Amino acid sequence: MEENTPTGIDRNLTSYGDVGFSKYIRRAFLSAVGYDQTDLDRPIVGITNTYSEFNTCHGQMPQLMEAIKRGVLQAGGLPFVFPTLTLHEITFSPTTMIFRNLMAMETEEMISAQPMDAVVLLGGCDKTVPAQLMAAASANIPAVSVVTGAMRTGNFEGERLGACTDCRRYWSLYRAGEIDDRQIQGAQQALCSTPGTCMVMGTASTMACLTETLGMMIPGGASPPSGTGDRARNAVEAGRCAVRIARKNLQPGAILTRPAFLNALTVLVALGGSTNAIIHLLAIARRSGVELTLDDLQDASDRVPLLVNCKPSGVGYMEDFHIAGGLPVLLKTLEPLLDLSVSTITGQTLGEILTEVSPPQPWQETIHPLNDPLGPTGSLVVIKGNLAPDGAILKASAASANLFNHRGPAVVFESPEDAARIDDPSLQITPDHVMILRNAGPVGAGMPEAGSLPIPRYLAEKGIKDMVRISDARMSGTAYGTVVLHCSPEAATGGPLALVKNGDEIELNVTEKRIDLLVDTPELSRRKKAFIPPESPERGWRKLFAEHVLPAHLGADMDFL
Repeated sequence: MEENTPTGIDRNLTSYGDVGFSKYIRRAFLSAVGYDQTDLDRPIVGITNTYSEFNTCHGQMPQLMEAIKRGVLQAGGLPFVFPTLTLHEITFSPTTMIFRNLMAMETEEMISAQPMDAVVLLGGCDKTVPAQLMAAASANIPAVSVVTGAMRTGNFEGERLGACTDCRRYWSLYRAGEIDDRQIQGAQQALCSTPGTCMVMGTASTMACLTETLGMMIPGGASPPSGTGDRARNAVEAGRCAVRIARKNLQPGAILTRPAFLNALTVLVALGGSTNAIIHLLAIARRSGVELTLDDLQDASDRVPLLVNCKPSGVGYMEDFHIAGGLPVLLKTLEPLLDLSVSTITGQTLGEILTEVSPPQPWQETIHPLNDPLGPTGSLVVIKGNLAPDGAILKASAASANLFNHRGPAVVFESPEDAARIDDPSLQITPDHVMILRNAGPVGAGMPEAGSLPIPRYLAEKGIKDMVRISDARMSGTAYGTVVLHCSPEAATGGPLALVKNGDEIELNVTEKRIDLLVDTPELSRRKKAFIPPESPERGWRKLFAEHVLPAHLGADMDFL
């Protein structure tokens, strides 16, 4: 920081045309709540408050805020908690994805407009952490990420359960008639046993791990469950760290580098992590001025095997991952594949941190070594072809291998709402059909988690568990199945998905990383000329979003950000 740059309470002064008066009146108002000059001479640390009674993932955030404040005070700083938007996937319509960029914008502006030397970004649920990292990259003041942590597992009829992979599995059993109303209601009460994020390797858990990999979190901070002493201690240390990096002016720009993002992709593949994380990493990288593409993901996928035994790409839960040593032990396992020179908020390089970490211990079965992986390379696959020229994503580790090379007729649903027809027997959907969902991308619908369409009830009742599904939507990181996602360009902008008709032959070839619409070029040209885009939103954020959002393969951020 330049010698004459204001710090502490004198940062980002209110504009009155008189700097002295701005300082004077700010202190006058702060004295109203008991702050004196001794307080105000300290480094100022902002703490984002994303608590909401609508957001159960953040239910224990008030306790974490107190823990962070304790750490800030111990290190000689002065904490200020301030509110920002909160996003909870389950209680938002139509999806929190449409508000991720809004939260990123608001958080950036609040960081930049208020007097703070560093910020602790307290989030957890799916879109909150990427939104905060996007904001931190743009505001570029010292920042530390803290997550609320995953729920602990529940139990129903002797079976260990967790949200939300088991939520989907039980719902599938119910739709197939394999369990009754009493059982689905009993499972419903057991699936989410405590406040916190989903306790499988869904988007929240994946993004926590990637944030730690990027160097923006205290080592070991990704995995402690919500409400535990480990989680609280991590929050206290994050508060202390915020003061240290404030004094050093250690900015995100020094940490969020291309090697750090490539490390994050390596970890993403080893985790069998959420497909949503790909969009978020691309957006954070763009904010950081780092070139990152789907080709980088495919390169990592070709090199890195599946190592973590966690649903939906395994059978365990985040509790097990934490007990096994969490992200530091996984990083130690991946050490030969990582760039160890990258910087972190601790002031140490990744390599220096890993000198203190032991490899996976033989008593645990959650983190596998490189020489004995849980699964092969290719847990996440970039698929291209004439149906997705700019790319699509398949989570191969959670899909059915018997469908990796599949050809079948299309059955088309025009929107997530139109998919309500899926149980209509008159559609005569067979297991060989390829279900197409379109107009569900960023422009079309805000990109909801609608891509993992349910198996038609009349097929589920016959024992069909999986089918090929293709869309420009996302799916939950907790979901499973042979689901091709994020098709780009999307249908609403005239992408090839908009040209598919019922009965068209679709071919998926995972081995060749290809997805094609088997219709001749002249016919596709005729269909393209007849394309009429769907109506756009008329006002507000949704109008701004639809007009300025980038495609999925570029991270779905706003073009002006």
